[in-house]
Amino acid sequence: MRYTCITMASPVGELKLVANGARLAAILWENDKPNRIRLGPMSEAPDNPILIRTAQQLQEYFAGTRQHFDLELDFAGTDFQKKVWQALLTIPFGETRSYSQIAQQIGNPSAVRAVGAANGKNPISIVAPCHRVIGASGKLTGFAGGLEAKELLLTLEGAGWAGVGRTGDLF
Repeated sequence: MRYTCITMASPVGELKLVANGARLAAILWENDKPNRIRLGPMSEAPDNPILIRTAQQLQEYFAGTRQHFDLELDFAGTDFQKKVWQALLTIPFGETRSYSQIAQQIGNPSAVRAVGAANGKNPISIVAPCHRVIGASGKLTGFAGGLEAKELLLTLEGAGWAGVGRTGDLF
């Protein structure tokens, strides 16, 4: 499988947008851990239509004029991870969910930690809004882009998160 990519500047740092053919495969953070998302060889493709469209939609999102993304996605992961990532797509703009709520939504209420692990491996950050998942106490929890980026995204969306605090707790 051959991936194509472009990079774009954003309020949360430089983002690498990755496509698999005509579908968005990943949005990687500037300081992403190298093995968080495993992809094959990549080449720059500034003319790839899905990458151009993704960059435009992200710019609109950061400008406050877009609340929903309209992109073809290519999630690569286990069946469980894909269930979690599909559940992320159902969290409305400006709202948050706990890891426990996501576990219940996918029909596996005892899989809270596994949901947290899958959330951390979400390859399509922002579009599949893993930043909208917070601790049950209302505190911010781990995020591949960093807690400052998570806070910025939630603030941008006017989420019900009230800046309660930060923690490593999942529940």
